[in-house]
Amino acid sequence: MKLNGSEIIAECLLEQGVDTVFGYPGGAVLNIYDALYKYSDRITHILSSHEQGAAHAADGYARTTGKCGVVIATSGPGATNLVTGIATAYMDSIPMVAITGNVTNDLLARDSFQEVDICGISMPITKHNFIVKDVKDLANVIRKAFKIAMSGRKGPVLIDIPKDVTGAVCEYEKTVPAVIENPLMSDKNDFLYACELISTAKCPMIYMGGGVVSADASKELIALAEKLDCPVASSVMGLGGFPQSHRLYMGTIGMHGGYETGKATDNCDLILTVGARFSDRVAGDREKFGKDARIIQLDIDKAEINKNVKIDCCLLGDLKDTLRELTNTVEKTERPQWIAQLSEWGKQGKVTETPKSDDYAHPYHVIEAVRALTKDSDIIVTDVGQHQMWVSQRYRFEEPRTWCTSGGLGTMGYGMGAAIGSAVAHPEKRVVLFTGDGSFHMNLNELATVCSYDLNVKIIVLNNTVLGMVRQWQKLFYGRRFSQTDPHRKTDFVKVAQAFGIKGLRIHNDDDAESVLAQAFGDDKPVLIDCRISPDENVLPMIPPGKTVDDLITEME
Repeated sequence: MKLNGSEIIAECLLEQGVDTVFGYPGGAVLNIYDALYKYSDRITHILSSHEQGAAHAADGYARTTGKCGVVIATSGPGATNLVTGIATAYMDSIPMVAITGNVTNDLLARDSFQEVDICGISMPITKHNFIVKDVKDLANVIRKAFKIAMSGRKGPVLIDIPKDVTGAVCEYEKTVPAVIENPLMSDKNDFLYACELISTAKCPMIYMGGGVVSADASKELIALAEKLDCPVASSVMGLGGFPQSHRLYMGTIGMHGGYETGKATDNCDLILTVGARFSDRVAGDREKFGKDARIIQLDIDKAEINKNVKIDCCLLGDLKDTLRELTNTVEKTERPQWIAQLSEWGKQGKVTETPKSDDYAHPYHVIEAVRALTKDSDIIVTDVGQHQMWVSQRYRFEEPRTWCTSGGLGTMGYGMGAAIGSAVAHPEKRVVLFTGDGSFHMNLNELATVCSYDLNVKIIVLNNTVLGMVRQWQKLFYGRRFSQTDPHRKTDFVKVAQAFGIKGLRIHNDDDAESVLAQAFGDDKPVLIDCRISPDENVLPMIPPGKTVDDLITEME
C-alpha cells in the first residue's frame, strides 16, 4: 500500500511493538505529528515540557521495561535539546531510538532556519545514526535502528529525517521485526580456563554491574552465586540485579561502597566481573584494584575487555547464556570461613551519623521511611548528587528494573523525565523520585507534565539549599573554599508544586517524616515533598579518587 513518510514511521513503530512515544512538536516534524494524530488510538504520545525531559522519559521507560524507548523532536534546537538525554542513555547502555526532523533536502547545508547537523553532533554518543534522504529507504532504516539499539550492548540510535521525506509517498510493505540474537561468542578454551580459575579459587567474589539488569540475567546470577557460595558486590548501576536481602549480597562497591566490599576486593583471590566495566568510581587506583586476584570478565562488548583493568580471562556473549553455562559446569562449593570473614569486615568501617536535629531531617531516616511504605516492585528514580548516593546506600533493592539513575554521565536534571517515563510505563506501580534542590532546579518544568497526565509520582526534594556533592569535595580537597556551591536560592518548592497544580508538603525534621510521608503515599496522586536536610550532611564512607579502601574516609571534621 502507498503511504507517506510519516505514516510509514507510525507503521514501523507499530511493527516494532511501540505503543508509547515521548516528544515535543515543531515545524520540521509537523507531518509526523499529523500522522500521530491519525494513529492516536494505537500510539500514545506523551508531551513533555522540554525535549531533554522527553529524552530522559524515553530513557526511564526503557530502563524500567527493557523495551526500546522512543523520542521525537523537531530540527535545530529541538534536536540539540535531545543531546544530553541521548548521551545519558549511551553511557548507561539504554536502548533508545531518537527521531528528529530536519529541513527539506534542498535546504540542507544552507544554514537554513532551525537547521543543524544532528548526525554530526550525535555521532560520539550514539551506537549509530542515519539521515534518510529518500522515502524509499525510510522503513528499512527504522527497522535497522531498532535492531541496532536492542542488540549486543544496547544503546541509542538517531534517525534524522528531512521534512520533505516525511511528506513523500511510496509503497510500504509490513514485515516482522528482526529476532535479536546474542550468541555465546567465547572460545571454548577461554570458557574452560574460566571454569578452572573458579574451581581453584578459595576466596572469590562477584562484582556485578548494570549489564546484569540489561541482559535480564538476575536469576542466572543468583543461581551461579548460590552454587559457588560466592559473595556479590554491586556497582551503583547494578542495583536491583541481585536481591539485597540475599545472604550473599555484600553491598555496593567503589567510592561510596561499604568497607567490606573494599576489603573483599583487596583480599579475594578471584573477581568474577559480570556486566561491569571497572569505572573510575569503582576501580579507583586501577593498578591496585584486586591486586591479589585473578579477574574474569563477562561482557557482551569486546571493547570493554582490558580497557580499564587488566584481566586474566574474558567470556564474551549474552550474560544469560554465559551465566547459565557456568552454573551448569562448575562444582557446588561452600565457603563458610570466607563468608564469616566478610561478615566481620561488615561490622567495621561504620560511618558515624549526625545526631538528631530539630532543624533538619536526616536523609537516611527519610529514605528508610520511604522504603517502609513501598513494595519491592515500586520504582525508585534519582537525579545526581549526594541524594543519589544516599539512596544507593540505604534503600533496599530486591528486583531488577526498579532503580533508575544516571550512572555513567551523571546527569543532573535527569530525574523528572525518567520518573515520567517510568510512571507512564508502569501505571500500576508507585514511582518515587529522590532529587536534590540543585538537580530539581534544572528540571522542575516537567512538573507540568506530571500534573497534565496525573502521574503517580512522589517527588522528594532532599533540600539542603547547597550543591551538596560539589560542596563536599570542596570541603575535602579545596580547603573549604565554597565557590558557587551555596547559591542562596529562596525557592519555595511547596508553592512551586502548587503553582503547577500538584500537592506540596514539607518535612522539617525526623519527627515529621512518617506522618508527612503517610499523607503523601495515601493516594495515587502526584505529590512533592520539600524535605529540609542539613547543608553539612556528607556522603560517607568515601574513597578519594584514585585511592583504595586503605584511604577510606568514614568521618569528617
